[in-house]
Amino acid sequence: MSSSDKPELRRVTSIDVAERAGVSQSTVSRALAGSETITEATRSRVERAAAELGYQVNARAAGLRRGETGTIAIVVIGREGEGPTAINPFYYSLLGSTCAAAAEAGYEALVSFQAKPEQFFGHYVARRHADGVVVIGTATNEAAWDYFRNCAEEAPRMAFWGSPFDDSVWVRSDNRAGGQLAVERLVQGGAKEIVFVGDPTSSQRQFRERYEGYRSAMDAAGLTPGEAVVSAGEDRVAQGRNATAQMVDSGARFDGLFFACDAMALGALEELAARGVAVPDDVAVIGFDGLGSGAFSAPPLTTVEPDFALAGRLLVETALASEAERPERRVAVHLVERASVR
Repeated sequence: MSSSDKPELRRVTSIDVAERAGVSQSTVSRALAGSETITEATRSRVERAAAELGYQVNARAAGLRRGETGTIAIVVIGREGEGPTAINPFYYSLLGSTCAAAAEAGYEALVSFQAKPEQFFGHYVARRHADGVVVIGTATNEAAWDYFRNCAEEAPRMAFWGSPFDDSVWVRSDNRAGGQLAVERLVQGGAKEIVFVGDPTSSQRQFRERYEGYRSAMDAAGLTPGEAVVSAGEDRVAQGRNATAQMVDSGARFDGLFFACDAMALGALEELAARGVAVPDDVAVIGFDGLGSGAFSAPPLTTVEPDFALAGRLLVETALASEAERPERRVAVHLVERASVR
């Protein structure tokens, strides 16, 4: 038989299922959509006919008819002038866990990287592109957060991680508990002169909360909390490096360092090694975020890590919840023990 003689394969439709089951096409649609107006006997007959014919329901089309898209939009905010490769790896971990949580809930993920005002778009629900929106990323892009804050005021079904605003619907790590956990571990290793590095007055609200946890734990241990050490730098790694150099050059006394984020801590480890300061023998170091790269630093970095799977699940649930069902949410943290503490 030549290729032109082969029978043409035809896609099975709901009309075919209706003919096989002996019902109308509308009955097929309602039966396969789970309508309560269809009797169980009729539903079973339709489902059996669909299975025999190999008919597959177009779930997306059915969802759109019900006003649902089956999609979660995830916006990753970056710094203007920098590409996606410059985004903090923490947000890629969070992006992955959010995509996984969306899939587990039966949703597809629509991911968008936005940094410049001409790129900003958050009206996914209003335009029926998605059923909910998750926004994550750097808090330093004020224009982006102002834009998405306005979007949230105009329409519900948005959830934020990294928001510099306390009045938006956010999900965050339990930062205070994490700060306490870090200090308690440093004290356990014998540290007494523990310094917090990071700017608690910056747009990163989590830095302030981590500093509050640091102060609380220092007080509880009978130690004197110090003022946060802040240093400039083109990125977090440079800030950690510069802060460490600043402390060493000033002759400041410290035997424990708690950094507001892992990237700062990684820069500090580089600077301490360059200056011949042994970690953890001379000074113990703990970061916060759970970056995978910390496992490969010298020495490997001890860090406070959020439950990424739970973070992704809460972001998806919060974005999809009704306005009355969306409380502020905290994600539990735990200590990842590596070699930078005694």
